[in-house]
Amino acid sequence: MRAFALGLLAAASFCLPGFAAERDGPADLISPTDALRIAVQGLLSNKSGSSGKSQKDALAEYYGVPDRNLLWVDENGLTERAKLVMAEIAKADDYGLRASDYPLPDTAAFSPSDPKAKDWLAESEMKVSSAVVDYAKDARGGRLEPLRLSKNLDPKLALPNPSEVLESIAIRSDPAAYLRSFQPDQPQFEALRQKLIELRGGKVEEVVKPDAVTIPNGPVLKFGMEHEQVALLRKRLDVPAGSNENTFDEAVLEAVRQFQSANGSAADGMVGAGTRRLLNGGQQPQAVGSPARTRAILVNMERWRWLPHDLGPFYVTVNVPEFTLRVVEEGKPVHTARVVVGKPDKQTPVISDEMEEIVFNPYWNVPNSIKNEEIAPYMGQGGGFFGGGWDTSVLRRHNLRIKYGNRDVDPDQIDWSRNDIRNFDLVQPPGPGNVLGRVKFVFPNPHDVYMHDTTQKFLFNNAVRAESHGCMRVQNPNLLAQVLLKKDKNWSEARVESTFDAGDDNHIALDQKIPVYITYFTLRVNEDGSFSSFNDLYGHDARMSAAIDGKGYINETPFEDPQVVAGEWGANAKRNRARGSRGSDFTRALFGF
Repeated sequence: MRAFALGLLAAASFCLPGFAAERDGPADLISPTDALRIAVQGLLSNKSGSSGKSQKDALAEYYGVPDRNLLWVDENGLTERAKLVMAEIAKADDYGLRASDYPLPDTAAFSPSDPKAKDWLAESEMKVSSAVVDYAKDARGGRLEPLRLSKNLDPKLALPNPSEVLESIAIRSDPAAYLRSFQPDQPQFEALRQKLIELRGGKVEEVVKPDAVTIPNGPVLKFGMEHEQVALLRKRLDVPAGSNENTFDEAVLEAVRQFQSANGSAADGMVGAGTRRLLNGGQQPQAVGSPARTRAILVNMERWRWLPHDLGPFYVTVNVPEFTLRVVEEGKPVHTARVVVGKPDKQTPVISDEMEEIVFNPYWNVPNSIKNEEIAPYMGQGGGFFGGGWDTSVLRRHNLRIKYGNRDVDPDQIDWSRNDIRNFDLVQPPGPGNVLGRVKFVFPNPHDVYMHDTTQKFLFNNAVRAESHGCMRVQNPNLLAQVLLKKDKNWSEARVESTFDAGDDNHIALDQKIPVYITYFTLRVNEDGSFSSFNDLYGHDARMSAAIDGKGYINETPFEDPQVVAGEWGANAKRNRARGSRGSDFTRALFGF
């Protein structure tokens, strides 16, 4: 940085016009370009703005290199490259950002004959470079800090290196296109972006295309009946015709339920007056410019920034509010399944990771949260907390084995008033009653969640499927295993099915790790231009919207019981006594009785 220091010393000797400067000894002239570069260096040394340390370091590094060309200005003012970049940044609002967050030079304020022209040019160089670095960061998801919004918003952000941004944009023939490349290039992001522009333009959203299929007034259409309108229903919901296109069969029932769930209606599978209105685009076109709809678009666009540009040619994704899993190959879903996700107080986290193995006939290792908050209070219902016996029958009924170290322990021989259940391993071996079912899909992550089978198949019939402790229970997991192992190992369906019978806790390592994206999208633009919206299960939308609007980070409402004190069984006992049979309610929910 020796040249940088020398530049600072020279910065004080400028004189105008002509950007000339006098040095010690005989007078000599500095070229206008050198004079500007030194002025920028001097300005940077005194700059204190709101940019983060990495951005400031990047600017100091770039402009500290001797003889490096300036990016945006010359002695005549802003260059054409600068004008292209500034025009791109001015369109930030169209991409769900805010142009006012990136201060740019006021072009009308420059005059080459102004005695302060050099100062204006130096300041403009810095403004454009700072805006470029900040814009690139925000476009890739750096505008918000997800973990400050919620401990369950933990995506892997791929934020650009500020130094690399400046070095790259300096050599790009189209700097505006390079800057634009930091925006998500997923089709759904672009669809949301177009809707945002449309909303802000004061137009009216066309919910249904003029040539869309409509369902006229008529009787309630329901499972098992035969009616000519069922054929229209099939066409509207893109359900292939069966042996009789007028028969309301299981395929139509499932399509209707999914449509109702996606549109916030009770998923009863029947098409009455209300569902007809939804199918036909609602009672009236939705007026665009709705603040609520705009906020929903903005937060969902922001979530696309949390995902990588390239999701991969083959990946698994779960959209939590939609209760749906998809396997995607070359951008097209090749397998879809319903899932059960975490309850509001036991949320499924938003993460990105890689699936490494599939475990057939797995053991279940009970996590500490369930041991302490659920099983221990259930055991204490027999009066153990208050001097009576401990009810360990729940352990035997569900084949939960107690281990300490590597040895089995008889739970009736343990003084639970003196021992913390979290110091013991609770293990449920494979079998018909195992809560993980017959298979689990493992993608190691800090939140210790995974996908798995379940004994509680009835939950998949519910429209709202937020019933787990954070992991994702998958409908028909054998089909998911078939799809993944066909892709990874070219296994046949028979080979996969035979693996279920090949032994307990059978770990099948994948040859190639498969990307897994657990997402939280509450709004989607459909192919016909209509919206599908999903309930904000965990309240993430409101917190994100407030942060985007500059209102700061709203603390997540804690769901934990304040009476629970870690390690104090007395606190658990008080909670259990106060809540009556919640322990047994949990056990019924967890084990199916």
